[in-house]
Amino acid sequence: MTAPDAWWGDLGCHQAARGVHRIPLTMPNDGLRAVNVYAIEVADGLVLVDGGWAVDSAFEELRAALARIDRTPREISDVYVTHVHRDHYTFAVRLRERYGTRVHLGAPEAPGLAAVRRLASNVPASSLRELARSGAADLGARVEAATAPLPFDTGDWSDPDGWVEPGPIDLGGRVLEAVATPGHTKGHVVYHDLEHGLLFSGDHVLPTITPSIGFELGPWDLPLKHFLTSLELLLGRPDARLLPAHGYPTDSVHERVRALLEHHRARFDEVQAAVREAGGRASALEVAQRLRWTRRLTPFQDLDDFNSMIAVCETIAHLDVLVDRDELDSGLTGGVEIFRA
Repeated sequence: MTAPDAWWGDLGCHQAARGVHRIPLTMPNDGLRAVNVYAIEVADGLVLVDGGWAVDSAFEELRAALARIDRTPREISDVYVTHVHRDHYTFAVRLRERYGTRVHLGAPEAPGLAAVRRLASNVPASSLRELARSGAADLGARVEAATAPLPFDTGDWSDPDGWVEPGPIDLGGRVLEAVATPGHTKGHVVYHDLEHGLLFSGDHVLPTITPSIGFELGPWDLPLKHFLTSLELLLGRPDARLLPAHGYPTDSVHERVRALLEHHRARFDEVQAAVREAGGRASALEVAQRLRWTRRLTPFQDLDDFNSMIAVCETIAHLDVLVDRDELDSGLTGGVEIFRA
């Protein structure tokens, strides 16, 4: 049993299920600090679910973790990535460069991956566009100034060896079913091991936090609406042990999905109340400033710029869904979307 004060991101190789090992890898410059990759023992070696962030320490962290089960990174034949974010994708590409490992990614991620290469920068351009629409252009300028100088390697974003479509994947001794779960990104997939009752959930279902929505390059296409539909989809599938990308595994996907759906139901009510309290009309920034954030109920003004960006984008995602449901109205004023009760 894990000690209550232990941190889920402690480096090592932690058994998550029979033949499945959870390996936290370090994430730099990020509040989460680590990402879980999962090593699955198969007939011909190892398969990873998710690849981690391409930082120099990742090779040694992975080598040391696998040594605990008398395995090596050279035995990894394939990496099945849940989505295109760099803490999941880019180290998989580095593994391919060094060991010839094959990399697989959901097919709808192709436009976003190409957009990252065209941009050739860590600037979250689509999020900055939504900040401007939200009345938070000043915040967007600060985020751009902070992210533009960060190192960027176009090679980390080369295409995968295979594009994953929904359906079964035979790993050799174990079958995973790829299930499309758009919302966090357009091409996010989870991998469901029906025989062993396991769900490799990526960032779609996390045990203690709600994932950011639509944090990717490309058009803003009601990402929260798609995310909620993807959550409901999992309730229609057999329950499973949750193997998340961030946090400890838990026993029931369904239990966490119901909690996430309830969180968003409550959030819709809070967002509508904030619009009313603002006199019946407000920008997404003005709504976000009236809400509390994270499990600690932090006031908006106490968030750093990156988390303020996430908060505003999450707020406008909720507002857009309420407009789609005809529960709010909206219109542009000077390039800023104003939402009306």
